[in-house]
Amino acid sequence: MIRQWRPRARALWDRTWEALRPLDPYRSVKAALGALVIISVIITTLLVFVAMHSATELRVITVFSIIASLLITQFVATGLTAPLGEMTDVTRAMAHGDYTRRVRADRRDEFGDLADAFNRMAADLEAVDTHRKELVANVSHELRTPIAALRAVLENVVDGVCEPDSDTMRTALKQTERLGRLVEHLLDLSRLDNGVVPLHAQRFEVWPYLSGVLKEANMSRGASTLSGLSGLAGSGTHTRTDVHLHLDVSPPELTAYADAERLHQVVANLIDNAIKHSPRHGRVTVRARRGDGPASLVLEVQDEGPGIPESERYRVFERFNRGGPGPSGPGTDGGTGLGLAIARWAVDLHGGRIGVAESSRGCRIRVTLPGLESSRG
Repeated sequence: MIRQWRPRARALWDRTWEALRPLDPYRSVKAALGALVIISVIITTLLVFVAMHSATELRVITVFSIIASLLITQFVATGLTAPLGEMTDVTRAMAHGDYTRRVRADRRDEFGDLADAFNRMAADLEAVDTHRKELVANVSHELRTPIAALRAVLENVVDGVCEPDSDTMRTALKQTERLGRLVEHLLDLSRLDNGVVPLHAQRFEVWPYLSGVLKEANMSRGASTLSGLSGLAGSGTHTRTDVHLHLDVSPPELTAYADAERLHQVVANLIDNAIKHSPRHGRVTVRARRGDGPASLVLEVQDEGPGIPESERYRVFERFNRGGPGPSGPGTDGGTGLGLAIARWAVDLHGGRIGVAESSRGCRIRVTLPGLESSRG
């Protein structure tokens, strides 16, 4: 009987409280408690006044005064502590992995502010949990693919299906290199999430610096043409040998103030991405210009590929987003989908901006670095 009565009483209480909520003039818990004290004093004073002008005994008036004060206190206290009970229930659910629960945030006092902050925290935790699950799934997939390919090659060699010649070993080496790139990228992203990567900024000349980056990019491609650099040759993660690299720095004596190692990650990943999505015998151009500030730098990497649709531009810098394949097939050369995410992270460390700029042909990614020297001053 009591169990059946409690839910009904609770529902009646909730309806009564909601009906009175629009009449609640208080925007502070302190004001509500102050009003509670004042009301209790007024009720006690009225009851004493009634007792003085009637034949009612003082002890009866005292009992009624205590009962009235307790009822009012219970009414107000229940309204004040109800959000805490709701938050406790939601917190317990979150402790068991349910981050979808939220609390009502319709109060106008400090508890309403607390509920808003609590819901924002719950939303952030839900986003982090979703990202963690996606990261685990993507990493598992990325590791499984090269491991399976490497295992197949080695099994064929062991079973005598194919000879351990240079082509077979080159295929196995390619898969191990892909694994190495993935692990290196994941380590970079781990440092990103932990915020343990300091900047070591210094001033340097842009032309020789970018020349070295393009050298490394060209070395991994073998005997490829590097126009504008007198046949320089460097490392990357691709195997395209039919794409021309071009460097354009203006003015030639341009200098910049940045972390050379982090900027190397930006440029190398942008070049690698541009080469993968370039057509056969395409051209990738790296441009450097002086920005608005005295030590600022504007970098652009442009290819002649299919470009990025405007609706997809906000997603290209997300982790494990590969975009579409290259127009001639080779553009999907074992990428991890982490390069542009790492580039965005390195640019953010400098307080700069990175995005897809408008281009009549291909894709043009622009990086703007403010120049730490001037920003710190």
